[in-house]
Amino acid sequence: MKSRRKFIKKISIGAAATISAPSILSSKNAHQTYLKSDKKVSWNDHIQIAVIGPGGMGMADTTTALSVPGVKLVGACDLYEPRLNNVRKKWGEDLFFTRDYRELLAREDIDAVIIATPDFWHKELSVAALRSGKAVYVEKPMVHHIDEGHAVINAQKETGKTLQVGSQGMSSLGNEKAKKLFEAGAIGTLNYAEGFWARNSPGGAWQYWVPKDCSPEEVMWEHWLSNTTKRDFDPLRFFRWRNYREYGTGVSGDLFVHLFSSLHYITSSKGPEKIMATGGLRHWKDGREVPDVLMGMFDYPQSQSHPAFNLSLRVNFVDGTSGSTFLRLVGSEGAMDVTWNDVYLKQNKSYPAFDDPLSKTEKYPFGKRKDIRPPEEIHYKAEEDYKGAHYDHFVNFFTGVRNGEMVNEDAVFGYRAAAPAILCNDSYFDEKVIRWNPEDMKLVK
Repeated sequence: MKSRRKFIKKISIGAAATISAPSILSSKNAHQTYLKSDKKVSWNDHIQIAVIGPGGMGMADTTTALSVPGVKLVGACDLYEPRLNNVRKKWGEDLFFTRDYRELLAREDIDAVIIATPDFWHKELSVAALRSGKAVYVEKPMVHHIDEGHAVINAQKETGKTLQVGSQGMSSLGNEKAKKLFEAGAIGTLNYAEGFWARNSPGGAWQYWVPKDCSPEEVMWEHWLSNTTKRDFDPLRFFRWRNYREYGTGVSGDLFVHLFSSLHYITSSKGPEKIMATGGLRHWKDGREVPDVLMGMFDYPQSQSHPAFNLSLRVNFVDGTSGSTFLRLVGSEGAMDVTWNDVYLKQNKSYPAFDDPLSKTEKYPFGKRKDIRPPEEIHYKAEEDYKGAHYDHFVNFFTGVRNGEMVNEDAVFGYRAAAPAILCNDSYFDEKVIRWNPEDMKLVK
């Protein structure tokens, strides 16, 4: 009951302070409130950036980064020349272009780099960029193998440079509101969480376009494989790299990592201690090595910020429910469904909103007096002009670059989100339960 009273008190104070604010909708939708972003940027001096890997996500990252005031693109690097041509068409010929990342990192006019390469290059490029004096925005997951995380953490600590992992939902209004509600006791004591993410596309999941006339020289095949197993040229592996364990981290590293990031942020958790997974390759039997249906189960130990609880995650690449995603936190007094733009708070009817002395039966001989209750569900929704989690994540990153402030998803946080995703894959392929020490960030033998 204490957590509910604490939450009701905070909500009451907040409502009194904002009752006339425009963020509250009309009585027609009285149970829905707008989430408002307070991230205002008006910088004059420029942070100069470069992108390594301007493919689909790299181009999206760069476009969003350049929408933040005070950011300028000065260079791009990719092993595949047509991708550099896309950068030329979009941002001009006067940038620095190279197919060797070392040439880009050697430049003194670059303050920060966006790393949007396949997963198996994340660790090497992040460490090299940090040690060259650059701030780093690296796409999720931060690393490809479980034993790579501490190298990135050490490089960030030793260089003092800013590193942010690109799970953009981390900086969303939805996550921020859910964190405040959780800490205020809105759902009571957390005991269970679950998440679901489905992805498909008209051409098929991860069925990226492959040019017909592509050659080993055109994609610099030998250099691409320089830190992994050498193979004969295979354009499917280069362009559809997510389908192969050597280069990607499967649906867990692509999608579970977002759910881990949001959950850990909302609950201030360091991660699970027990990891189990099952699933299968049910539909996309196109030569890929990773499952298209995956289910993970995770045991979280008690910590200073939360009780012990269980988490279940699901990914489905088979059906057409693209875009379906949610993270649900279930407590003793309610539950929250969290997306990047919305939070749905549901209150448990069995818990009264407060102890009302007028509701005592002995004062009313004809029966118990009814309470004035809060709504059974409150919908917190981002305002229509909200620029989105991706924008806010880059604002957070560039604020860190400019002021040396802590970012939302540094190397330690990024590794703690990546580790259970990677270990989920290991559990699936090795058919075993895996133990993890989330505090020390080490496997338990």
